[in-house]
Amino acid sequence: MTNRLAPDREAVIELIDWYRARWEIELFFNVLKNGCKVEALQLSQMDRVERALVLYMIVAWRIARLMRLGRTCPDLDASLFFHADEIRGAYLLAKKARPTSAPTLNQMIRLIASLGGFLGRKGDGEPG
Repeated sequence: MTNRLAPDREAVIELIDWYRARWEIELFFNVLKNGCKVEALQLSQMDRVERALVLYMIVAWRIARLMRLGRTCPDLDASLFFHADEIRGAYLLAKKARPTSAPTLNQMIRLIASLGGFLGRKGDGEPG
């Protein structure tokens, strides 16, 4: 439902594209609010809030992008999205041995999610 007029085919297509993009926007703000917990920030000055939001918005964008790609292209090489030091660090923090072959994007996402409490049980679905 919308209150916008769509007088021709191009306007209808544009409107549909806007609504298709809405889910990505909802996902981004969900990650920003619940994943990054920006509402819990208790910064006393506006410039501090703005600086924190800039950083958290970059983090939220990257998390949302990786979640989407992890679901649509799980077998991509993780090194396309993570620096070698990030991959090494994730395995060190998880106290798991690095695999001999390069990890996939889905393996990295699940490894990082496990650091945040994701259990990866059969019925849990994908992280996020």
